[in-house]
Amino acid sequence: MKIVMAIIKPFKLEEVRDALTGIGVHGLTVTEVKGYGRQKGHTEIYRGAEYAVSFLPKLKIEVAVASDLTASVIDAIAAAARTGQIGDGKIFVMPLEKAVRIRTGETDADAL
Repeated sequence: MKIVMAIIKPFKLEEVRDALTGIGVHGLTVTEVKGYGRQKGHTEIYRGAEYAVSFLPKLKIEVAVASDLTASVIDAIAAAARTGQIGDGKIFVMPLEKAVRIRTGETDADAL
């Protein structure tokens, strides 16, 4: 089992959710986060004054999947979240040792 974590632009959430649902992923966790990558933020002009915005709003999506679905989940997220602009985000994959569904006590792949 793996946890796939993706940092994406907020307006791409619905497209990513639809793409994941289309490949059979039915659960995900979304967290609002802020950060910056190589672009180091940007500047905005508001009422004639220039402001530096260091941390940009992003969304972190976490999906627990069976190991054999990992590649298709990565492909679905990457295709749905891509805009071709700087700051599209990143995808990280981490091993998942154990999963337990609290309601039924199911474990591992059955709990997903």
